[in-house]
Amino acid sequence: MSDSRPGTDEHPVGIDELLERVRDGYRRVEAHEAYEAARQGDALLVDIRYAALRERDGLIPGALVIERNELEWRLDPRGSHRLPEATGHDVRFLVLCNEGYASSLAAASLHQLGLHRATDVVGGFQAWRAAGLPVESPEG
Repeated sequence: MSDSRPGTDEHPVGIDELLERVRDGYRRVEAHEAYEAARQGDALLVDIRYAALRERDGLIPGALVIERNELEWRLDPRGSHRLPEATGHDVRFLVLCNEGYASSLAAASLHQLGLHRATDVVGGFQAWRAAGLPVESPEG
């Protein structure tokens, strides 16, 4: 019996192929679209960058900061360690990492939890900043 999950077939895949496969499973969003969706209350931004990058480059105002290794536990609406914002499987989470690679794998993982509206931001935080969208210093 073959396993249909990306990267679990009989032949190992490289990371580039894995990214392509998981990204085919949902529509990614550009930075401006993510900003507008969050501003209008249609989505929640989730910053999964590690602390050193947030300290170096700043924070996205209003984004939930969740370290990548805690993401599924914090956003699973049925989980005992969920955040208050994880109210159901229809929440639209827009995940950002530094450059848009780890966030793709994170979005795919959220889909496996039934969070079918989860996606990630093309180019991650670096694209957000390059687009001139709001960034604040980590000190506030």
